[in-house]
Amino acid sequence: MSRILTGIQSSGRPHLGNILGAIKPAIDLSKQPGNESFLFIADLHSLTTIKDGDQRREFIRAVAATWLAFGLDTEKNTFWRQSRVAEHTELCWYLNCFTPFPMLNNATSFKEKSDKYSAVNAGLFVYPVLQAADILLYDAEIIPVGKDQRQHIEMTRDIASAFNHQYNDEVFVLPEARIDDRLMTIPGIDGQKMSKSYNNYIDLFLPENELWKVIKKIKSDSTPLEEPKNPDTDITFQLYSLLASDEQVAEMRRLYEGGNYGYGMAKKALYELILDRFATERERFNYYMHENPDALEAELQAGEEKARAVAKQTIQRVREKLGFN
Repeated sequence: MSRILTGIQSSGRPHLGNILGAIKPAIDLSKQPGNESFLFIADLHSLTTIKDGDQRREFIRAVAATWLAFGLDTEKNTFWRQSRVAEHTELCWYLNCFTPFPMLNNATSFKEKSDKYSAVNAGLFVYPVLQAADILLYDAEIIPVGKDQRQHIEMTRDIASAFNHQYNDEVFVLPEARIDDRLMTIPGIDGQKMSKSYNNYIDLFLPENELWKVIKKIKSDSTPLEEPKNPDTDITFQLYSLLASDEQVAEMRRLYEGGNYGYGMAKKALYELILDRFATERERFNYYMHENPDALEAELQAGEEKARAVAKQTIQRVREKLGFN
């Protein structure tokens, strides 16, 4: 059996890129026989950027509702809020004391922002250590990540190895990164990588009229209606191809190349495809977010009990080595 761990930050409502790139693959992986998945909402990590408590609560609920809307089996897997399991921050402090300063100073997540030191808080600097605590606390063996997170998993292994070496014991399991090169970058409505920071994302759970307004903003060129168009360079076609069947994609390509097919028509097809494909998920999301938030809270609290039970066992091992037991 493989123990798999994935965390999603609560820095906003999940968008199409988050869902296709992280949430859906993690749920698919959790359904494979022999896998045991630990899936958490990384709300402590969001504190490095978001200070408003009401906003954070809303984002936490939206992230949780998205996982449940896409069919996460909370009976088989463990699903919780990071902040509700105090062992995350306790282990983070212990690991801080085994993490060399140069390692954190060279972390890409810090270096990208280090040109503006006044805007960098200590939480951002030790972000990789909290991430290591998240992983090591649950004896996770496999961590599905994007290429940009490979360094953080290597740092986690280095920190765990240093601790194990100090006490000449296998206190921590050394995790392995699983990077799926098949996952392509999901384009945003402006052609850049879909991201909250670029404000170019598609929120699948918007009301229909608001969703259509976003779809209509997808960038396109000025090719006249009657002329053939190149589907391979068009953002709407790229997004449509990620969601449609092979037959639907082939038909859309034929329409682009045949002429007399406008980008507005393609956007309408994408909009209708989203409503059709994600109809069930949109209903479930609305149920947990608006109709029955108590059911959402109950799922999280049940998962937190399960997570806490595992985390306490790890902390007991660590305290024993450190002399804090």
